Amino acid sequence: MFQKQNKDEQLVSAIHLEEFDQETKKSPSPEDKTYTIEEAVETIGFGRFHILLFLIMGSTSIVEATEIMLLAVVSPAIRCEWRLSDWQVALVTTMVFLGFMVCSFISGFVADRYGRWKVVFGCFIWGLYFSLLTSFSPSYGWFVFLRVMVGTGVSGHSQGFVLKTEFMPAKYRSSLLPLATIFWLIGSLLVIVLAFAIIPSFGWRWLIRISTIPSIILIVLFKFIPESARYNVSAGNTKEAVKTLEHIAKMNRSSLPEGRLVEPIVERRGHFLDLMDSTYRRTTLIMWYSWVVTSFSYYGAILASSELLERKLLCVTNADHPPKVLNSDSAPCYCHMFGTSEYYTMLISTLGEIAFVPVNILMLNVFGRRFCLALSMALTGVFFLLLNICTTSAGFTALLFILRSLVSANFNTVYIYTAEVYPTSIRSVGMGACTACSRLGGMIAPFIAQVLISKSVITALCPFAIACLACVAAALFLPIETKNRALQQTS
Repeated sequence: MFQKQNKDEQLVSAIHLEEFDQETKKSPSPEDKTYTIEEAVETIGFGRFHILLFLIMGSTSIVEATEIMLLAVVSPAIRCEWRLSDWQVALVTTMVFLGFMVCSFISGFVADRYGRWKVVFGCFIWGLYFSLLTSFSPSYGWFVFLRVMVGTGVSGHSQGFVLKTEFMPAKYRSSLLPLATIFWLIGSLLVIVLAFAIIPSFGWRWLIRISTIPSIILIVLFKFIPESARYNVSAGNTKEAVKTLEHIAKMNRSSLPEGRLVEPIVERRGHFLDLMDSTYRRTTLIMWYSWVVTSFSYYGAILASSELLERKLLCVTNADHPPKVLNSDSAPCYCHMFGTSEYYTMLISTLGEIAFVPVNILMLNVFGRRFCLALSMALTGVFFLLLNICTTSAGFTALLFILRSLVSANFNTVYIYTAEVYPTSIRSVGMGACTACSRLGGMIAPFIAQVLISKSVITALCPFAIACLACVAAALFLPIETKNRALQQTS
């Protein structure tokens, strides 16, 4: 009897011990749990930090738009002051984009190796310094050189978009990132309004000086934005990444997942040749072409509209040369300053950049990135050709309004797709390479939109239309759709 009781007790103890082991296996201690950087970002969710991030890093577009739009509104003034010919005016924009193109590769490499925040901050300091120096240019040669230096600084602004993307939860990227167009719009409108108020009374030099104020404000505000947690994890600085994520969670009144952050350290970061890996080769080549066309069409629309207004070429297929003033070298030079009506048309058309944003967001969420890029490119090509039709001033403004909406939608889509398709290890160098290629389009556009257009309007508009229509086919062949796709840490 006694032995039977002992056996029963041993059997009960064994059963309890087995149940305890199973419970232990089912409920591991918090120290044994792990989570990834993607899980941390999604768990924290969207909150006050992301609003601050959106406002500060989005405002980098104000500065970039300011520097780019200055080229359009200052061109008539420097043409008159230094008696410049068509090719000299076009060369200013081309050289700015040359500096932009060269340093975009460098900024992408440095951002993947040493951090996104450092590149954005350093480039802002650089751009501000040389932008101020530009206002003291004693000659055309100095003006070109100093604007090239400004272009090298602006090249790093795209890393702000990468930084913003890496902190954003997946479901908010396609909605919030296109809204950054608002900041670009603010910068463009700011320059046009300031040019209207300042150039007639104080000249273009004071316009440039006053337009640097947003840069000064942003440099102070950058201290509120941390380095990318995704970058820190890939670089092996997990402790700093966790500290950043805890700060974000506290601001958002949220919490991190239980456990510890675990991600593999990526030793190979920022290598250009990784963009040509078999996984990304086709994507890279198509996106390079897409960025070239996006920039070519965007700046073509801005510069062509500026030239059509300045030279009064509306509703003219083969424009006769307007009256010219000769400079000291006997080279022809056309001098005509913008009037109230020209500034008004530029303001209305610039507002077009925000008009299609709600539609763009809806299309990106429903149909994905590839289809949206193909559709907006097709419509862009059509509306470039429509600029040549004879219409009223209001009709031209309407066409320009829609065209600016479409070229802005193109930029929104390629920016989002590029930031989403590449892994963290090559995201910045991928963005840098793409923005560098885009400046090739920006370098070509002035000679079409500012030089060729004075010979024949339709001949100048056709290259923009053809390039956009060719990009439609390219976009449809992109192998990866990034809609609702998590950001990759490694390839």
